[in-house]
Amino acid sequence: MKQTNYYTSDFLEVSDESPRRLWRACRPVDAGVEQGAIWLDLPFQCQKPGRDCYPDMTISRRHHRLWIRAYGQETLRLSIAFDEAVQEASPMLDATSSLTISPLSLEKTATEWFIRDEDGQCRARIGLTDPVVEVWSDLLPAPEETIDLRCYPKAGQEVALSAYDQFQPNRHDAMALVYVDHQGLPGQRSNVAMAFQATHDECFAGTGERFAKMDLAGQTLQLENQDAQGVNNKRAYKNIPFYLSSRGYGVFIHTSAFTRLSLAHQSTRSTQFMVEEGCLDVFLLGGPTPERVLYQYRCLTGFPTTLPLWSYGIWMSRMTYFSAEEVETICARLREEEYPCDVMHLDTGWFTTDWLCEWTFNPERFPDPPAFLKRLKDQGFRVSLWQLPYIAEGARQLKEALENAYIATNRQRLQGGSNFSANDYAGTIDFSSPEATAWYQGLLKALLEMGVSCIKTDFGEDIHLDADYANLPADKLHNLYPLLYQRAAWEVTKQVTGEGIAWSRAGWAGCQRYPLHWGGDAACSWEGLAGSLKGGLHLGLSGFGYWSHDIPGFHGVPDFMNAVISDDLYLRWTQFGVFTSHMRYHGTSKREPYHHPAISRELYYWFRLRYTLLPYLLQQADACTKTGYPLLRALLLHHPTDKTVWHIDDEYFLGDDLLVAPVMNAENRRDVYLPAGEWVNLFTGQRTTGPCWLTDVSCPLKEYPAWARAGARLPVYPYLVACTDEMDLEKTVSLVIDEHFRGLDASLLGPILNAAYP
Repeated sequence: MKQTNYYTSDFLEVSDESPRRLWRACRPVDAGVEQGAIWLDLPFQCQKPGRDCYPDMTISRRHHRLWIRAYGQETLRLSIAFDEAVQEASPMLDATSSLTISPLSLEKTATEWFIRDEDGQCRARIGLTDPVVEVWSDLLPAPEETIDLRCYPKAGQEVALSAYDQFQPNRHDAMALVYVDHQGLPGQRSNVAMAFQATHDECFAGTGERFAKMDLAGQTLQLENQDAQGVNNKRAYKNIPFYLSSRGYGVFIHTSAFTRLSLAHQSTRSTQFMVEEGCLDVFLLGGPTPERVLYQYRCLTGFPTTLPLWSYGIWMSRMTYFSAEEVETICARLREEEYPCDVMHLDTGWFTTDWLCEWTFNPERFPDPPAFLKRLKDQGFRVSLWQLPYIAEGARQLKEALENAYIATNRQRLQGGSNFSANDYAGTIDFSSPEATAWYQGLLKALLEMGVSCIKTDFGEDIHLDADYANLPADKLHNLYPLLYQRAAWEVTKQVTGEGIAWSRAGWAGCQRYPLHWGGDAACSWEGLAGSLKGGLHLGLSGFGYWSHDIPGFHGVPDFMNAVISDDLYLRWTQFGVFTSHMRYHGTSKREPYHHPAISRELYYWFRLRYTLLPYLLQQADACTKTGYPLLRALLLHHPTDKTVWHIDDEYFLGDDLLVAPVMNAENRRDVYLPAGEWVNLFTGQRTTGPCWLTDVSCPLKEYPAWARAGARLPVYPYLVACTDEMDLEKTVSLVIDEHFRGLDASLLGPILNAAYP
């Protein structure tokens, strides 16, 4: 549909022809206190349909209560119900959260109402007066009254509703709070929208795994999960209804409904969001630092959990291995050629029919799965298995699933996903049903008890939308689905193996509690590498602690399955993987390192470096479970007042002490920004004081643009190993980045990294 560039039609989807009615919040007429929460009695005035908003005085005002609650000193909750009740709790919110409601009080004056906490701090103000004017013309009507609400999620930190974002009194670019009534018409949804004031220089980040520039100001986003089919487009596997502002606050929209989010785009004076449901529940999170905002967000939605040591080792995969013999041959060669590796992932080919997911090994190609898994485990290899949450026509579980309503079915083929098979999916496993969830967990439990270590919970972005689910309508389940799906797999894995882990692609608020996640199907290209990093950075700014990616990209271009991967791309993506939280080789063709003999010596160096850094990764991962930090960190997390870093999406911190600037071109050159501090090049030992730009930096293939903070003490493992089972973390030592450090090769790690090759 052609855009009009007008707020009512483009953002609210209300037009002259629309049968739906737009209701605008007016100044509150009353307020009170109830169980420590404040309620405001808001009149809503119906507006005449059209591009211009005029009050329809023939229709009586409606009244609804806006509730304001405080959780501690840094979180406010605004909620209002129209034709749907607000969810006080949901799977998105962490049931173990220690957050409790802090009582608020109300102080009324003739011109303003004040909402204060127990310490007397002002947490919100409601203005009751008209704008100051000097009347000399009646050419245009006076502005209609509106709600004037200024919130303080943290004392002194103002986040105000957009009271008068307009050209003229009836031509709006945003409204503080509006409701669109569906009028009881079939196929129509209610919408609720809210807007906050934005400043001209305000930057925004987060919103999930966004394959976009660091500063999201000037974008309108559709928060609805899709199979993104790559990392260089507007689609997203992981949409999170949360954003972070450079002004030191965050907003979490507590919903699983479709949400449209405009970050100073529909209007440069406002951030605004519209949800397709008849209620609104919003958390305002105070800072003042981005890390503190993310900490508050995790207090609401949950913290990432600890992952096992072996998960930080190297994973090897392709789409796909087809037999136990093939897998064991590859494992033997990796060990013989001394490439360290911890996990073998079996993708779509371990079933009787490729892609026909039945949670059962092909008896001919995998004749004795328990023995196969034990042989690999004895060599230090864990096994991860691919599967998906749909039951295909012809699957052995279909009859049982249909008879017991474990799947939701419809008459249409599932649309939107990258289904590389001829299978037609008969239904989606209904994770809104406890019985269906337990049945699914039983399928996984049999595999885990057999010796499988991890389940790849692939897909989950799309569900059958015209099907009936047990406990949620499809439009509310859609975005929530990956959370329920991944929770089921993670919990049964934890129950059977004692280690909570899954390997997941989709995401929504709360999924960070069930790690870990990877970035989807990137192209094997420099742009695929760059897009992957952008997504990982925004995901880390959306509450997630861990993140991985397919090395060296998933699919070829232009030949999807059979493109030849260049040595330099393979090496550069490997180097990038060394400096990310988790490192997996995967894609549509061969990914094993020995298929690149021209760079084999360089690859040994980087494989070994990965394992020497594992103690550092473990140390930094611990912070993910307790703070707002992810492992892969945008520069703004450590330097939020440096305006430059709010625009940098091709560099990052790995933990506290390493700064990485990936090479993303075949020219082996790039510009690098070093923020404030003293930085020591990991490979040359050269020291540089920031903030400064290093321009046109030469990056030979044997080196990588990575720096450590001067004075850092990096825990490292100074021994060669084939896998993490051989590591004794009591033997961890410190690599000290002091005045004597002259680069890795001249350090205590030099003999390990440059040891003789087989």
